[in-house]
Amino acid sequence: MVRVHCLGVGLVGSYVAKYLSELGHSVYAYDIDFSRIEEIKNIKKIKISKSQNPAKFLLEYLNNYEDISINKKNEIIVNMLPGDIGHKSTETLCEFPLRIVDLSFSELTPERNLERVLKSDATVLWDVGIAPGLSNMLLSEAVRKMGKLKNGIIRVGGNPSVQTGGWNYMAPFSPVDVIAEYTRPARVIRNSKTVTLPALSDRHIIDVPTKGEMEAFLTDGLRSVINSINAENLHEYTVRWPGHIQKFIEVRENDKIDEELLTNAWKYDEKIKEFTWMEVEAEGYNGQKMNWSVYDEGDVDGHSMARCTGLVTLGCILEWIKDENMLTGGIYAPEELSTGVISRIIELMVNSGIVIKGPKI
Repeated sequence: MVRVHCLGVGLVGSYVAKYLSELGHSVYAYDIDFSRIEEIKNIKKIKISKSQNPAKFLLEYLNNYEDISINKKNEIIVNMLPGDIGHKSTETLCEFPLRIVDLSFSELTPERNLERVLKSDATVLWDVGIAPGLSNMLLSEAVRKMGKLKNGIIRVGGNPSVQTGGWNYMAPFSPVDVIAEYTRPARVIRNSKTVTLPALSDRHIIDVPTKGEMEAFLTDGLRSVINSINAENLHEYTVRWPGHIQKFIEVRENDKIDEELLTNAWKYDEKIKEFTWMEVEAEGYNGQKMNWSVYDEGDVDGHSMARCTGLVTLGCILEWIKDENMLTGGIYAPEELSTGVISRIIELMVNSGIVIKGPKI
């Protein structure tokens, strides 16, 4: 049986670990806090300290305590740690012949590790969330059907279901990563060339179904599709309630970005209803269009962002368990998955209650 090792069991990681456990898979969880999964007895919980490199600890644990021969056939490592610590963990894991599913989101992306991956015979599938992740898959399907895109637009956001006042926002992921997203210049494609624009620029009001007016602004979320999707114009926008990003801009302009204060201000409150929404628009030449929307308000099994992100990750894991040769030796982005795999991931999401509208894949 394949063992799945979950590095990080926060909002999304706990959802993934629980789901895999309920399906009867052998699940190991590594974190400093197991509050989200402490009642689930058939997940093996291994505690790490803040001072330890999580990936090194995992590898040492397998060698010293489980007497496991580390190899691709029997182990899948799922990195769901935040930001820089997640990136450093992937760098460490890349030195071993492992199958790695990487959900960590860092400015430094795994392609930098290609040489060591090829040397170790590791295989990495990265950016397997809703956006990047599902958004990449949908764009790739649009290119397969229509050829080069004239325009590609992604708009995505996880927000409170109604405006709450103050920041009108709570961070389902690491708030530090959100701050990085708000400050890192955004790479886009314009007139078939990669262009770097200021983060938070190109602000505009959009109408989100059932929610009304919200604000969209550029962020650096395209990542791998900058190089893999053949498009004349390609942009990704983050979506928030009106006023949120203006408040951040004012704080930034006054040189008062305090990570600790914002972490507290954006603290995720599980009692507040929230929703996740994404829109992917693809326009080919000759008037062809393929548009998708994704919407979820959460369910008894988890909050919307945990579900929308976690189910994409889960779909990738389950497909790789079923077919160990789905990907072999190298670093892969989600848009490189086959149409069949992408179709089954979408089916998993829809069967779990997430509303996905658009052309069938």
